[in-house]
Amino acid sequence: MSVPTWERIVGNIGVIIVLLLIGGGLVWLFVRALRGKEVDRRVVFAFILISVAAPLLLTITFEMKPTHIVQELYDKIDNLPAGSRILLSFDFDPPMAPEVQPMADVVSRHVLTRGHKAVFMTLWATGQAQFNITLEDVIRRQFPNAVYGEHYVDLGYKAGNEGVLNVIRTDFKKMFPTDVNTVPWDSLPILEGIRSCSDFDLIISLGGGKPGVKEWVLFVGDPTGVPVAGGVAAVVAPMLYPYFPSQMCGLLGGIKGAAEYENYFRDNHPDHTDMETPAMIMMGPQTVAHVVILAFIVIGNVLFFVNRRKEVKR
Repeated sequence: MSVPTWERIVGNIGVIIVLLLIGGGLVWLFVRALRGKEVDRRVVFAFILISVAAPLLLTITFEMKPTHIVQELYDKIDNLPAGSRILLSFDFDPPMAPEVQPMADVVSRHVLTRGHKAVFMTLWATGQAQFNITLEDVIRRQFPNAVYGEHYVDLGYKAGNEGVLNVIRTDFKKMFPTDVNTVPWDSLPILEGIRSCSDFDLIISLGGGKPGVKEWVLFVGDPTGVPVAGGVAAVVAPMLYPYFPSQMCGLLGGIKGAAEYENYFRDNHPDHTDMETPAMIMMGPQTVAHVVILAFIVIGNVLFFVNRRKEVKR
C-alpha cells in the first residue's frame, strides 16, 4: 500500500478548500436569487476565474469512462497480435497541438506498449516537428529498448497531399524511397514486406485539417479495406462521426476524446500509472467552469421568475 506524499496531501486539502469555496459561494448566490437580489457581473467573472485557475494550479482531474467511439480504437490496437504493422500519420500543426498532441502521444505509447511495429509519417510539413515531440517525450524516454528501424521508423514529410495517398495506396516505396534520415527503404527491417498501404493492419491519422482523417478514409481506407481510425480537433469531429463505424474503426474527438483515452489506458496498464496526462489536466478547468456556468444559468432563471412574481403581486 503506497503512502500518500506530503505534496499529495496538501494538494488534496487545496482541492477540497477550492471546491467548498466555489460550492459555498454558489449556494450563497442561489439564496440571494431566491430573495430577488441581483448578482453583480464582477462576481460572475470572479467565479469563472477561480473555476479555471484553481484546477490548473492544483491539478484537479476527474475520472472519465471512454465513449464507444474511443473504446473502439483502444480495443482495435489492444486486440491486434503483437508485431502488427500500424501506420501513424501526424497531420497537424502547432495551433492544433494542444488538442491533438496529447492523443498522438498516448496512442503512440499504446502502440509500442502492445509490441506493434509503428511506421510514422506526415502529410503536413509541420507534422514532422510534432512527431519529434512524441519521439523525445514518449518513445525515447519511456521505451529505451525500442530500436529504430526494427520497432519504429520515421518516414518524414512528403509534399503532395491527396496525391501522396494515391501513390502509397499501391506503391509505398515509390513515394518514400528512404526514411527521414535518408536511410534506404530496403535497409530498414521494419519495412520488409511492405509494398503498399494494404500491408498495414491499421492506419491512424492524427490531425483536424485537410488532408487528414477524411482523406485517409476516402483515398486509402475505402479502396484498400485497411481499417482507418483518427484523432482530430473537437471542431472537426462532428463532420467525421458519419464515417463511424462502417468506414472508420474509432475516433478521438478533441481534448475530451484524448482524456478518455489517457484515463482508460492508464487504468489498464499499471506500469504506466505515473505517465503524464495533459488531456485529463486540461479537462479539469473545463469541467469545473462548465458546472459553474450551468449553476449561474439556474441562478439567473430563479432570479428572473422571482422578480416576475414580485411584479405580478404589485
